[in-house]
This record gives sequence, structure tokens and C-alpha cells, in this order.
Amino acid sequence: MATIAYTIWSEAGGVGKTTFTVTLAAAHARHGQRVLVVDLDPQDGGATHHFGATEDRANPEADNLVRHMIGRPKGDFDDLVVNVRDGIDLVPSHNMLESLERNLLRAQRMEEDMGEEFVPEEQLKRVLTENDVPARYDAILIDPPATGGQHVYNAVYAASNLLIPLELSAKGHESVEGMRDTVEGIEAELDDVEVGVLAVVPNRVSNTKKQAEYEADLEEQDFPVAPVEIRERRAMLEGAWDGQVTPYAFATNRDRVRERELETLEQFDELARYASAQFGVEIDADDIAAEERL
Repeated sequence: MATIAYTIWSEAGGVGKTTFTVTLAAAHARHGQRVLVVDLDPQDGGATHHFGATEDRANPEADNLVRHMIGRPKGDFDDLVVNVRDGIDLVPSHNMLESLERNLLRAQRMEEDMGEEFVPEEQLKRVLTENDVPARYDAILIDPPATGGQHVYNAVYAASNLLIPLELSAKGHESVEGMRDTVEGIEAELDDVEVGVLAVVPNRVSNTKKQAEYEADLEEQDFPVAPVEIRERRAMLEGAWDGQVTPYAFATNRDRVRERELETLEQFDELARYASAQFGVEIDADDIAAEERL
């Protein structure tokens, strides 16, 4: 069975990308898939905060993903991986990610001084491949920051596929253009990768005339549009964030279950099936595991 690997990215900040990533990871897990989330975001919070895995984030002595990417690990890669939910593992963020670009360039100079090749943009993929990660997971989701640079370059090169949550707004339109520039820049910089866009996913959708105009504009772009759109569900997503649980767990354990929230979560389930199908992996709605585990 093919491994599903993609980067969830939007150049526009503040579009709910982290909760989008966490919810989609849970949707894959609900279908019985083994999921790894790689948190490349150096900002406080992110998926690492959402999953409550921040114990070593600020510890300068702790082993972390950056050390492995620059060839200076302090331990085994498997020791970095934290099981955060049934079916979901996480490679947590670490403060060292704030200096990822500088560390990669320093490592490149050192390796080249010794006559070795070192391509900064390829290091996340190298780490994942050398540690046989694709063979051990059904779905790998990478969550980089909105800003460009080596975080995004490594994420895109490692997965070769993008899923783009897009707010239907002027900011979202600019994000699509920025993403197009980033993809073309990576493909120009590295001649051995072709970046695929799985889909643009309308996110935080509400019934406004202006959003309808942007949705019509989106359909004219040459990127595929997902068969679902994610409605604005701020209370559910913020509640899940505050409780450090998945939106599935939050929505189904509230004093009063809200049908509109369950309908939105069904859209994430469908999106996980759609993303899987792009890799030739068919998963069925009947495969959904027990919600209380997530």
C-alpha cells in the first residue's frame, strides 16, 4: 500500500492551519491509518502544543529533529517520536527550529569543506528515508510555518505534495499566488522534484457574498479544488485547542452535541478519503474507528 505524504501549508497566517492539520490527522487515524505528524513550525503552539507534547521544546540539551537534519543527532530518531493519540504519532517542534536555516547552511559549509555534498532542502527527506519512516506509516502529514524558507522547502521536498487550506478572502487569494511562487522556486532550485497540489480546500467558510466571489475566483485557478469545504466552527476548534484534544473528541464529549459540528467533522473524514485516493489508496467510510479513541 502506498504511503500518503503531504504538507499542509498556506502562506497566509491565521487561517487555522494547525487545527486543520490536527483534525485531518485524526480523520486519517479514524479510518484505521497509522499517522505521523511532523511539526516543523518554530512558533510556540502549533501541533506540538495542541497534542500536549511540549515537555522538551525549550530544553537546549534535548535531541530534536534539527539535530538529525544537520547530521548531529544525540540519539535514535525513534526516540523523538511521541505517541499522542491512538493511531497518531508526532515528531514535536523544538526551539532549535528557530535557527533551522542558519544551522543547515553551517552544516552545508562543513560538509563541503570535507568534500561531501549537502543539499539543505533535502535533509528532512533524508532523515525520514534513512529511518524507514514511510514504510511504518500509512499517512505522513508535515506542518511547516506560513513563512517560506528552509522549513517550507524541506517540508515540500520531503512530501512532494501540498494540501492548501484556503480562506476565501483577499489574504487567501494572495496565499495561492505565494504558494505558486514557492512551488516554482523549489522546482527551479531542485531539478529532481515535481511538486503536486492535491487540492485547495476552502476553509472557514461562511455564507457571505464576498466569499462567494472569492470561491468563483478560486474555481478559475489551475489548482484542483477539494470536493468539500470546511465551515467556520471557531467554538469547536478553539475548544479543542484549549483542551489539547482533537475536535472529534471535543465535539462528541460536549454536554450538548451540536449536529453542525459533527457535519463539519464528516467533511474532514471525506477529505482524508479524498487525499488517500490521490495516492491510489481507497479507504471506506465504514472503516472509521471508534471516535472516543481520538
